[in-house]
Amino acid sequence: MKQRTHLVIILHVIHVVLCTNAKPNFREKEKEILDQILGPGRYDARIRPSGVNGTDGPAIVRVNLFVRSIATISDIKMEYSVQLTFREQWLDERLKFNDFGERIKYLTLTQANRVWMPDLFFSNEKEGHFHDIIMPNVYIRIFPNGSVLYSIRISLTLSCPMNLKLYPLDQQTCSLRMASYGWTTEDLVFLWKENDPVQVVKNLHLPRFTLEKFLTDYCNSRTNTGEYSCLKVDLLFKREFSYYLIQIYIPCCMLVIVSWVSFWLDQGAVPARVSLGVTTLLTMATQTSGINASLPPVSYTKAIDVWTGVCLTFVFGALLEFALVNYASRSDMHRENMKKQRRQCELEHAASMDATSDLMDSDSNATFAMKPLVRHPGDPLSLEKVRQCEIHMQPARPNCCRSWLSKFPTRSKRIDVISRITFPLVFALFNVIYWSTYLFREEVEES
Repeated sequence: MKQRTHLVIILHVIHVVLCTNAKPNFREKEKEILDQILGPGRYDARIRPSGVNGTDGPAIVRVNLFVRSIATISDIKMEYSVQLTFREQWLDERLKFNDFGERIKYLTLTQANRVWMPDLFFSNEKEGHFHDIIMPNVYIRIFPNGSVLYSIRISLTLSCPMNLKLYPLDQQTCSLRMASYGWTTEDLVFLWKENDPVQVVKNLHLPRFTLEKFLTDYCNSRTNTGEYSCLKVDLLFKREFSYYLIQIYIPCCMLVIVSWVSFWLDQGAVPARVSLGVTTLLTMATQTSGINASLPPVSYTKAIDVWTGVCLTFVFGALLEFALVNYASRSDMHRENMKKQRRQCELEHAASMDATSDLMDSDSNATFAMKPLVRHPGDPLSLEKVRQCEIHMQPARPNCCRSWLSKFPTRSKRIDVISRITFPLVFALFNVIYWSTYLFREEVEES
């Protein structure tokens, strides 16, 4: 019994010693510090912090962003959606506290109304919302020297005015503007963080765009009520051309080439040529309307408008070419019929003349013989007529195009043959001019 009693006493002494040497609970210390610095009558969140070194100058707020994702970039609405982590940091000397030998690195708050907050807003915002699943994605850290860090995750839909003259060979610059709403530059100044003011998540995937680069700048604005501090970041997006090459340019080229098949069909195949021309024309018109439906109705001409307009003109020209061929074919048939009738009349007239001459030769009671008037070889009039006949009968100068076209006796066939060469050559020339012009303008825009 005595041994058991001694053992209990020893254990009690050890417990007392351990409790005496135990470290203090700094979570409780954090509560005490918060009650001390934010207690009633000690801190007023309505009053802004003092300036640098406690002066009466403007409060300096440093800003940095972390772009988590960019969801959509809409051409027709001229806007883009972005999700980002927004951070602000400033110094409020009223919030200084004892860190107990660096044992307390910072205090954490979740209620923004407990301390003074800058009245920053996004000037080109259309829509925006906070994230509060499972808890609100926001925190405020107060450091021992009075520095305050405010961080929040937000999603924004921002306006992005676009210049679509080079669409789809264009680049667009979309801005994100942040400014003070009520405090002028005499009371509040926003500055970008010195190192990495804007960070972008790695492997950022954008539909039909590539983020080329981003630039930070200042955009202070002056109104009737004073000058307000403003920050902006410009995001340079380059449009991915491979999508449009597969979805627009190659199909349009194929439709134009298919319309040229009509030149190789027989001119008598009217249903085939008409159906081919009308089908390609309607398909091209549908393609054009589908492209314009995904773009805003701007007042200027876009690069895609030039392409679709010229392709539609080529398809329409192929249909008009068949109308011309059909007209030329009917004209050739009419001319051929007239030649046959004229030849028939000449044969009938020659036969009647032969019959008359036979009767006249056989008439023995004729008072005189009908003899043709024959001029002597030396007669000047005869020599002149012979010279003129020689001039008219001289063969034409050799011409490769004329000799090649002579293989096709009808005008309708010649029109088809000329179209087989002219249409591809003109379309190839258009491609050379189009791509050289717009690619050169794209390089100028980049520079």
